[in-house]
Amino acid sequence: MARIHEGAWYDPDKGGDLNALCKYGNPNVLTLDIGTSQLAQATSAHTTLVEIEKYTGPIDNVTAFNGPVEMVAQCEYVPASQGNPHD
Repeated sequence: MARIHEGAWYDPDKGGDLNALCKYGNPNVLTLDIGTSQLAQATSAHTTLVEIEKYTGPIDNVTAFNGPVEMVAQCEYVPASQGNPHD
C-alpha cells in the first residue's frame, strides 16, 4: 500500500517527454486524466494499482515553483525566462 497526498504541482524531469518522471510527486501521473462525468469533471479515481521500486538515479532540483515554461514546435523545451525563439 502507498499513501500519496494530493496537491503537488507536476514537475517533469524532461519537459515534454511522455516518459518523464515527476520530481515533485504529483499523484495524477499515476491515474488517467479523465473526468468522472460531463457534469462533475472531478478526478477519475482515488485508488489505483501501482508498482513501486526504489529510484537510484540522480535527483534533480524541484522546479515547480520557478514559473511556467513554454512548449514550442516539435516539443522543444524552452524555459520561460528565455522567451520565444521564433520571435
